[in-house]
Amino acid sequence: MLDRTEPLPPQVSASRRQVSRIAAVLRSSPSRLAILVFIALVLLFTLLFMTPMASADGTTTHFSDALFTAASVVCVTGLATVDMATHWSVFGKTLVVIGTQIGAVGVLTFASILGLVVTRRLGLRAKLIAAGDSNPLRTHHGAVPEGQAVRLGEVGTLLLTVAVSTLTIEIAVGLLLLPSVLVAGYPFWTAVGDSFYYAAMAFTNTGFAPNADGLAPFTHDYWFLSLLMVAVVLGSIGFPVIRTLTKQLRSPRRWPIHVKLTLTTSAVLLLLGAVVYTALEASNPRTLGSEGAGHTAFQALFFSTMTRSGGFATIDVEQMHGASLLVTDMLMFIGGGSASTAGGIKVTTLAVLFLAAVAEARGRRSMEAFGRRIPSDVLRVAVAVVLWGATIVAVATVVLLQITGDSLDRVLFEVISAFATCGLSSGISAELPESGKYVLAATMFLGRVGTVTIAAALAASQSRQLFRRPEERPIVG
Repeated sequence: MLDRTEPLPPQVSASRRQVSRIAAVLRSSPSRLAILVFIALVLLFTLLFMTPMASADGTTTHFSDALFTAASVVCVTGLATVDMATHWSVFGKTLVVIGTQIGAVGVLTFASILGLVVTRRLGLRAKLIAAGDSNPLRTHHGAVPEGQAVRLGEVGTLLLTVAVSTLTIEIAVGLLLLPSVLVAGYPFWTAVGDSFYYAAMAFTNTGFAPNADGLAPFTHDYWFLSLLMVAVVLGSIGFPVIRTLTKQLRSPRRWPIHVKLTLTTSAVLLLLGAVVYTALEASNPRTLGSEGAGHTAFQALFFSTMTRSGGFATIDVEQMHGASLLVTDMLMFIGGGSASTAGGIKVTTLAVLFLAAVAEARGRRSMEAFGRRIPSDVLRVAVAVVLWGATIVAVATVVLLQITGDSLDRVLFEVISAFATCGLSSGISAELPESGKYVLAATMFLGRVGTVTIAAALAASQSRQLFRRPEERPIVG
């Protein structure tokens, strides 16, 4: 036994210094911590899905399928290589629900909620982690721009909003869905389980169905489908927006610019998508053209809502026209709101890029919206998000094209759905070889962790530059 007064052996001292360095890096970079936590969770759920008790037939699920399912669940994507309704047991479906809840609210935010419940207070480090999880700009050092969606002092309130709103919305939607599921002919306790399963999958924007028929029994149940749309929209607008609406619903002039941009851009995309799908698919009898105008318009709105990252579908995506698939690619790539259960580059990113283009066309030096000026560093983050996202999609598409030999439109659709954690499928996920499953699982992971988080973790974006080089303007355009 070593005497405490004696110096530690060189090996022990070096090991402790190495551990201290690793701990310091993780503490100084929530983005790296987020990546490690997500990796750990995916691996944990992979092991759980591989256990015989997780499958309906009591056999061990293959590693590639378990890993793909774990990534899809934790990243709240909704893609699957097995039949999610029949392959998993009650224990397996319970894992699906738990994993989507953790992935939906954000692993770090979820950990902060647990810490708040246990200790009844949040330390400064926990607040910084939770704030970074809710706002990507906090991965950078320096002054926080005005108009932040979440200020540091408000993080505790935000976490309470996350927990309460998640439980309240899912329980309320589940209860409202129950009559429709009972009318569809399911036994009472099966209907109860399916109702709350649908509610959880809708609010978390995952899109898994608990029954083998999917939404087929509810294609003409407008109450059921409308509730799914409401839950998906509430999950996709983001918790900061939900918090603002609950506190200042009658004072829209006092809403932060983040809330105004999110709601405005989301509404425009939803309505525009519905109009485009109606125009493109109304003449297609295999999708929306088989029934009347009212049903076609409603289903077009439903599908447009699901492109926010919802993942549910009442039509066969494989039967859609090529133009409709391309529109869906664009809407999925955009995704939902920041700090939400949805994926994609986020609607505020698109709004900032649009405002930058408008400002440039008008010859103005700054971007403005709703009587506020948007700083230039927000534009830099928006450009970085789009470039990183496009790069991930392009690389994954090229690799999957080489692996599968399938058509570009189907592969690109599946890759964007994975990156944007949407869950709509062109049908190739179930046909993927083992290597293709790993590629698509990695795409889901990168899409959920966030392009800004990946950029900050790998490029060490927090480093300070103490000098400025001479300025020179290249020719652009």
